[in-house]
Amino acid sequence: MGSIGNGYNNIDDDKPLHVVMVPWLAMGHIYPYFELAKILAQKGHYVTFINSPKNIDHMPKTPKILQPFIKLVKLSLPQIEQLPEGAESTMDVPHNMFGCLKLAYDGLQDDVTEILKTSNPDWVFYDFATEWLPSIAKSLNIPCAHYNIIPAWNTFFMDPPKDQIMIKPDFNPEEMCGTQNWVPFQTNTRLKPYEIIRTISDFKDDSGGMARLNVNKVYSSCDLHLLRTSRELESEWLDYISEQYKAPVVLVGLLPPSMQIRDDEEEENHPDWLKIKKWLDSRESSSVVYIGFGSELRLTQKDLTELAHGIELSRLPFFWALKNLKKGTLELPKGFEDRTKERGIVWKTWAPQLKILSHGAIGGCMSHCGSGSVIEKLHFGHVLVTLPYLLDQCLFSRELAEKKVAIEVPRSEEDGSFTRDFVALTLRLAIMDAEGIIYRNNAKEMGKIFSSKELHKKYIEDFIAALQKYRVHSEN
Repeated sequence: MGSIGNGYNNIDDDKPLHVVMVPWLAMGHIYPYFELAKILAQKGHYVTFINSPKNIDHMPKTPKILQPFIKLVKLSLPQIEQLPEGAESTMDVPHNMFGCLKLAYDGLQDDVTEILKTSNPDWVFYDFATEWLPSIAKSLNIPCAHYNIIPAWNTFFMDPPKDQIMIKPDFNPEEMCGTQNWVPFQTNTRLKPYEIIRTISDFKDDSGGMARLNVNKVYSSCDLHLLRTSRELESEWLDYISEQYKAPVVLVGLLPPSMQIRDDEEEENHPDWLKIKKWLDSRESSSVVYIGFGSELRLTQKDLTELAHGIELSRLPFFWALKNLKKGTLELPKGFEDRTKERGIVWKTWAPQLKILSHGAIGGCMSHCGSGSVIEKLHFGHVLVTLPYLLDQCLFSRELAEKKVAIEVPRSEEDGSFTRDFVALTLRLAIMDAEGIIYRNNAKEMGKIFSSKELHKKYIEDFIAALQKYRVHSEN
């Protein structure tokens, strides 16, 4: 095949690739980047994976067979006065300090530049907060790909056409919540004013200004758009993105658990899993709701209290993974665990989520609706009850609700608060009530797509072929 423009070619298709990855300082971003790194390594390609020392130490160990192919590089963050000592990820700071963390992340530019100069990779993959990287890569004649770990519909809200409203400090949030007339198909997906206001607050710096985050530059400066999604999930949105940007759109698939590479032999006989499994074995099929909001989301005391009372009022069997309680900053309602001990477990340490989700006793899940969480739960065909917080979670929740595989807990339109009664009603509707059977059936059908090994294997093959096709001529 011949040249395809932009100076790139499909030469040396069998030559191993070298990819540098620079994910954002959040484990929810680092994990899907690392999963893609392991898949590339399994295929005989090389990856240099860059992040902060603490974040790399928190990552799962690289499987021994892949260690020769993956180089983990620890770069220390520059000192930012407002950041707490030792803060290196979104887990270490409250939401309103994300802007300060972004400033520290921006300080990695010189070190990343030096790595690119000395390693001369075939590609560099960058994240949503790394708008400074494309210009560095292009100055070194290295093609760059924006690897977006969330679905394409987020791009539509984060980077609308220039004559439409953008997220900025002086805009009216109501304007982002109406009908987006520039989208050439019907959608009911909406953001709510309090969600946008909360996001702006998260990325303000100490002076009250917005941290530097140019999403248009992120999307428009790459040579490839890589997305963790599938056409079966959002074909219309992907067509829209393809028309908006010059660079090719390439899907890596959903990277479901069936595609992930890990050393998990020890989990099978782990004492914690054996204890959990014994309890699950004692429950009826499809009767238990799994409740988990990941390791990074910090519920307020008010939200935790309402959530707990709602779970209790639902009278459903439950397994609640609540690791964040270990920090001692939040408390469950007095007597909650005693009152619910006959039908539920509050698990406050590590929990083998995939093993729990695969157990036949699980009948549905409650989640913040982050991409990784959704993919894992729908992989097993579980209906979702959603309680989203971040913008990408809100959009995923709305899309899944539109597809009738998820039900979102109703909130106040003014401030996003919710009540225990709505938590209980939504849980029962999704997991048990006859009216919710359409959601349960749809989730099982969607689970067939999310769990299809053949489908996602093809996405990976096409993704690697695209990297080979668009790589720079070696003589350049």
